[in-house]
Amino acid sequence: MLFRTGCGEATGVAVRSRMGSNSTDGFRMSSTRGGQVGRGIAGAIQAVLLVVVLLAASSPAARALEAISVPVDVPAIDLTSAVDLYLRYGDRIQISTAPDADGFVRRIEVRAREPGRSASWAVFALKNESDEQIDRLLVAPNFRMPGSGILRPDLGHQRMSAITPSQGFRPEREDSDDSDIYLITLDPGAVVTYVVELEGDTLPQLRLWQPDAYKEHVNSYTLYQGMVIGIAGLLALFLTVLFVVKGTLIFPAAASLAWAVLLYLSIDFNFLNRIIDVPAAGDQVFRAGAEAILAATLLIFLTSYLSLMRWHVRLLLVVAVWLLALVGVVGIAVIDASLAAGIARLSLGLIGIVGLMLIVFLAVRGFDRAILLIPTWLLLLAWLFAAGMVVTGRLDNDLVAPALNGGLVVLVLLVGFTVMQHAFAGGPIAHGLLNDFHRKALALIGAGDLVWDWEVPRDRVYVAPEFEEKLGLKPGSLEGSIRRWIDILHAGDRDRFRAMIDAVVEQRRGRIAQDFRVRAADGHYFWFRMRARPILGDDGEVARLVGTLVDVTEIKNAEERLLHDAVHDNLTGLPNRQLFLDRLEAAILRARAGEGNRPTIFIIDIDRFRQVNDGFGIAVGDSLLLTVARRLQRQLKPGDTLARMAGDQFGIILVSEREPQRLAAFAEAIRRTVRTPITFSDREVFLTACVGIAVHDGADKRKEELLEDAEIAMYHAKRFGPDRAEAFKPVMRSMGGDRVSLESDLRRALEREEIKLVFQPIMRLEDKRIAGFEALVRWDHPRHGRLSPKEFLTIAEETGLIVEIGLFVLERAARQLGAWQRAMGGHLPIFASVNVSSRQLLRHDLINDIRAVLARNDVLPGTLKLEVTESLVMENPEYAAQVLEKVRELGAGLALDDFGTGYSSLAYLQRFPFDTIKVDRSFVRQNGNGARPVILRSIVGLAHDLGMEVVAEGAETDEDAIELYALGCEYAQGFLFGEPMSADECRHLLARQSAMMRH
Repeated sequence: MLFRTGCGEATGVAVRSRMGSNSTDGFRMSSTRGGQVGRGIAGAIQAVLLVVVLLAASSPAARALEAISVPVDVPAIDLTSAVDLYLRYGDRIQISTAPDADGFVRRIEVRAREPGRSASWAVFALKNESDEQIDRLLVAPNFRMPGSGILRPDLGHQRMSAITPSQGFRPEREDSDDSDIYLITLDPGAVVTYVVELEGDTLPQLRLWQPDAYKEHVNSYTLYQGMVIGIAGLLALFLTVLFVVKGTLIFPAAASLAWAVLLYLSIDFNFLNRIIDVPAAGDQVFRAGAEAILAATLLIFLTSYLSLMRWHVRLLLVVAVWLLALVGVVGIAVIDASLAAGIARLSLGLIGIVGLMLIVFLAVRGFDRAILLIPTWLLLLAWLFAAGMVVTGRLDNDLVAPALNGGLVVLVLLVGFTVMQHAFAGGPIAHGLLNDFHRKALALIGAGDLVWDWEVPRDRVYVAPEFEEKLGLKPGSLEGSIRRWIDILHAGDRDRFRAMIDAVVEQRRGRIAQDFRVRAADGHYFWFRMRARPILGDDGEVARLVGTLVDVTEIKNAEERLLHDAVHDNLTGLPNRQLFLDRLEAAILRARAGEGNRPTIFIIDIDRFRQVNDGFGIAVGDSLLLTVARRLQRQLKPGDTLARMAGDQFGIILVSEREPQRLAAFAEAIRRTVRTPITFSDREVFLTACVGIAVHDGADKRKEELLEDAEIAMYHAKRFGPDRAEAFKPVMRSMGGDRVSLESDLRRALEREEIKLVFQPIMRLEDKRIAGFEALVRWDHPRHGRLSPKEFLTIAEETGLIVEIGLFVLERAARQLGAWQRAMGGHLPIFASVNVSSRQLLRHDLINDIRAVLARNDVLPGTLKLEVTESLVMENPEYAAQVLEKVRELGAGLALDDFGTGYSSLAYLQRFPFDTIKVDRSFVRQNGNGARPVILRSIVGLAHDLGMEVVAEGAETDEDAIELYALGCEYAQGFLFGEPMSADECRHLLARQSAMMRH
């Protein structure tokens, strides 16, 4: 039969259920007349009906429900476990109702409010076994803390869109801001099946309440919520007032935490909806934002209370990034509230764990604030643990959520008591009772600056006694006229200082901020920085000039060294390639203006100097280069320039000669100078050189082109050398040459994407797993095929292209490292090593380049390692130490490459912030007796004493790996573990390793 229920639409066929095993009520046929034919027809009908029933029973929505009895005297019934859910079932659902009092089961069909919507459905049945009508409230809370989840929590929303009963009128919806409530009426003896169209896919709780019992339940919690919000509001107001009275950073941090808790409670108690009009989906956004703000204010309180900003810059940077991320989470809440809440909840737990470690660490070191914070933080950890149990569903009852809210207020109360200990502690200085004069005096003492005072009307100068003591002068020797003071200034600074003080006195305003040199008693000069201002008298004239003096000698010396090292060679002190080009440009401009001779360029390249280094060592090679440089310098006249262009290559700008015969004689003199034997110990070393000559012919040539002409001539001489000099001819450029051709191709290799990276595995010896890779550069030349670094990096170093190649390698290695780490999921994080050239290390933009690379690529701190050879850092140890320290602070790792092959000083080694030492393969390779070099054990021990890890290069057999591990090496690299491979091959190798680890 067909029927329609109330205001909704429901169609179906009523079918009487089977009541016994041998009969079917409603479908029994008489057998008085039919005989055999009647029994056959009845059997066929029964078979058909049985098939229909079985087919209907095969659908989940066709099964008959078991009705829940609703007693008259029970205040509430939990229906959550009795509800059948059909998630994403469709825009209509067919349901078999619960059997009524006569045992009939009906089929009803309910359609969604929006046609075509794949709705979720909840189905349950209720029966009234009493003889009176029952009214009940069906309540589904919009938000429920227990079981809401951590990663993507359920932040609450409307649960039920509509309810359709199998009989009677549609239940009426009651007004409520925090729950879906429907009034259900059950007639005496009625059995009603209810089909609920869900707004979402979840129904955390569904209860059936007596109206009076539910009202009493809500009123009791309303009273509790009002008390909790009142206490939280008073705490927030009190801490805010305390912040106004005491302006230290602790109090605004504590006040912000209290206000965040108040905001969270107002949202959780639905109090915010009574103040402002919150849209339907706004509760989720506000709840996620409140949780993110709560995490951010807790982090601010921890940072300010423990004064973490004064412990380390990197720690403060981590906190700042963390806070910015939480601020971003508040913005994410508008787009994806569930994701934002999950991040906020994870951050709360992480703050609790990190805070505990910091508090324990500082408490062990005797930091009073950390000790006082222990009870508060233990309560916070207990609250976080309980909250984790609740949101994961391990604790689930009506009391846990109110208890958590109350515990949050107790936590803020304990925070208030903790910060109160600092509100009125300390003496007059802590209370800020000093006047401005005393405060400035204390600041001057704390800064260590020296007082300088000139009383203008009396022309009397007063200087702090420490100043005279530093200069080695007698006490009071500088007190007197300003003229006596000016006499000890450097001659180059006197006029500037005199003009400055005259201008201030004449104009009666302004400030003095000037650096100048002061002569000490022994004749040396110190740099001092003066900061002073005029003090006017009653007559409006300058009564005195008062200021401070700061010794900046070390700063000035460091600046001079940096400036000198930037344009000079560290070994010979000669101008480098950059300064050479600058002077060449100046010489060309003077020649064009007719103010001097046309410059002639000489490029001198020592023949087979690499063999000298291999045979005698780098230290001897450097001594020979220094000797050659001094001999060449003696051949020059004033105005000429000698520069070291590369490792064994020198350049000369000759402007003192212009006649071709004199130029040829000068070239021959250079060759003789280099050929002169150099005595070393009891041996003589003979060197030769090839010389390339290029004369500026007055054409509009750039300095780089003129230098390139000389280099082409030099390489042409080497082709027919050694010990040969050649002047540049235009035909040489057409003849080309491999080096020049390679240089031209190299300038376009990056644009054509011919430069590739390969990676050689670095193995962790403890577990034989891949710990990282060394990034190696290769050039896929279109004509010559793949070229090794030895074939083109020297050209790149000389031409300056090594900077672009190095930045390219750094960027690609960081990008690939980030991809590997994301694929590994944080298990034993992979690192990548990148070699740094001398040009890169000496560039002032290296720090900015590394900062930009780390900002663009998400890699774990310390896993992107820069490999620097010890010979490179020892070229300028002071500058290298400063640069490497800044690189380390950015979050990059540092490895000292080729350790033991140079001439590094152990005293300097302690100053460099390396975390890894790479031992050269020469110390790993067995000697003629089949044993490792004895010095290898010493190197490993030295590295461990300095807190560094050791990577051994050149491991080629299993025996090498076993012995290196026994010696204490953490990592090894060599053909035993794999040759350089592509990034895809590395990814497959890591994937296989991860699969083996899982199994």
